[in-house]
Amino acid sequence: MTLIRVPKTWEIPEREVTPANIFFNRRRLLKTLMGASIGATIMPILGCQKSEETDKKLEETLKLPKIDSVKSNPNFAKVDRPITDEILAGKYNNFYEFGGTKSIWQGAQALPTEDWKVEVSGLVKNPRTYDIDDLRKKFPLEERVYRFRCVEAWSMVLPWVGFPMGELIAAVEPTSQAKFVRFTSYYDPKVTYGPLLSFMEKLPWPYTEGLRIEEMANELAFFAVGIYGHLLPKQHGAPLRAVLPWKYGFKGAKSIVKVEFVDKQPATYWNTLVPSEYDFEANVNPTKPHPRWSQATEKFISKGPDLSWEKIPTLPYNGYGEYVANLYKV
Repeated sequence: MTLIRVPKTWEIPEREVTPANIFFNRRRLLKTLMGASIGATIMPILGCQKSEETDKKLEETLKLPKIDSVKSNPNFAKVDRPITDEILAGKYNNFYEFGGTKSIWQGAQALPTEDWKVEVSGLVKNPRTYDIDDLRKKFPLEERVYRFRCVEAWSMVLPWVGFPMGELIAAVEPTSQAKFVRFTSYYDPKVTYGPLLSFMEKLPWPYTEGLRIEEMANELAFFAVGIYGHLLPKQHGAPLRAVLPWKYGFKGAKSIVKVEFVDKQPATYWNTLVPSEYDFEANVNPTKPHPRWSQATEKFISKGPDLSWEKIPTLPYNGYGEYVANLYKV
């Protein structure tokens, strides 16, 4: 008996999938890092994990303590798209430290978040190491609904809870020599094992990202400690992640353990690996295609776990040009 598989409407056409001979060629991998880096396109949104047992396990990862007394920022209370279903957002993630697939939520549960510390150092007058509870108490928390645009041309709308990065800048007082900031994510090769490939030791761990000081000070730049009204699940980058809605998602470092103010542009993970595909700035730009796919449109994921995406036009700066375009005038 021959089984014929009918692809779902949201699955990538096979002609667009990176050929196996390219995917597993070591030299090609080190130059383009698995062809499309973090996945390169929408894979089946839920994979094949639809069992009741799996769904219950996923839901358990999202049942975290509510964050009390958080008000919605009226300037960022809504956008012109619906908020993405929480279950779907919780099971469709990039978190390269735990592998290269989208169904990363299970592996991410190995992340140890107890007694979390965030070191803020470098060219600042008031260096300090914060306990995560200190951060949540010191800086007034608010909810912001932001568009999220992945470099792989899919998108969501997510309700983050956190505080503006400018609040941390004010607390630590960078010196005049500080021109950039570097974010470093948690890394322990025994825990954050990454994709199961033979050359993993060659990758530039830990994951790092960076901004110019002016970008970090922008009104939109945000540290998230929660989402959907509760603490961040591990697959979303618990307990602290960067949210930069006008940039592609890979700029938002997850599970941050160190924030360093520096005088020179820092090396960052994807820009180090594939500078021709992932530049340091990484602003959402529909007129600048990725070398292997267009950025003019995106696949917007919003509804329940078994519904498909909607193809929509991509907006310059992901729709936030009024806030950030002035940062990039020539």
